Amino acid sequence: MKVIVDGTAKTMLAVWFENGIVKLIDQRKIPEKLEIFDARNSDDVAYAIRDMVVRGAPAIGVTAAYGLAMAYNNKENMGEAVEKIRKTRPTAHDLFKAIHYMEENGFSLDAANRYSQEMINRSRKIGEYGNTLIPEKGRILTHCNAGALAVVDWGTALAPMRIANNEGKKIFVYVDETRPRLQGARLTAWELVQEGIDHAVIADNAAGFFMGKGDVDLVIVGADRIAANGDFANKIGTYEKAVLARENGIPFYVAAPGSTFDFTIPNGTGIPIEERSQEEVLNVEKIRIASGGSRALNPAFDVTPFKYVAAFITEYGIFTPSKIGSIRKMMDQDLFMRV
Repeated sequence: MKVIVDGTAKTMLAVWFENGIVKLIDQRKIPEKLEIFDARNSDDVAYAIRDMVVRGAPAIGVTAAYGLAMAYNNKENMGEAVEKIRKTRPTAHDLFKAIHYMEENGFSLDAANRYSQEMINRSRKIGEYGNTLIPEKGRILTHCNAGALAVVDWGTALAPMRIANNEGKKIFVYVDETRPRLQGARLTAWELVQEGIDHAVIADNAAGFFMGKGDVDLVIVGADRIAANGDFANKIGTYEKAVLARENGIPFYVAAPGSTFDFTIPNGTGIPIEERSQEEVLNVEKIRIASGGSRALNPAFDVTPFKYVAAFITEYGIFTPSKIGSIRKMMDQDLFMRV
């Protein structure tokens, strides 16, 4: 990804391995500052995933892969290392895909590097396919962050926007703030600034206003887990955006790599939903915004039924929910996905 540091554009990855350490852009610190978090053992990696130093399903998977390679090199108890990382976040399917991949490949650093590069290459393909859906001067709405920070590079939902911008399409992006952790306002907007993509941050409950005015041409979001029938989990608030898009005749697209599809789950009712601390809702930057004595409910994700999805944008191409079986067949023939 492009990062502006002291007025100079540099290229960085969201996650990488260097000198025996897993390095991560600390997403909790953006946009105030660009700071690197050093994970030196599996405890650090588990903390980074659980405390959202890193977030976004593919990036979580890459972090787990590097974390297990590091644990193996450090001669940690691998059974314990696997379990502590496995228990960090239950919804993102990429986490479990990465753990299985590393188990099957002996926890080698070469395997972790291959896993990371696969995610980068597949994200680029998602961008190329998704770009074909974006018209000249297209106005796009997105929810949460599904950019390079959420993958390692390129992104899922943001990858088509990057390529469209590179081709001079003069797009405009509506960025949902994405309460309660504000990943849209803090992370997506930051990435778009780095890329020079025109955008505006909007309150989560303003999306319907702009859709109703006819100001949105399409919606593109990412996903954390996609069931066999096309129901999918994504950041809380996604479901209502899909319903609003359908009501206003706006195509709603889901951009995700094959690693996010979980064909062991028949439909969305089987997707585990992470419940996070109520403090994320009751406070903003440790400042209490709710009345004393109030409590909060804080599901991190919701499930959107497949009927609201116009198509899935994957590294294999673009598929309507009725053609999701084609994705499964391609994954069965994909050596990387079969491991």
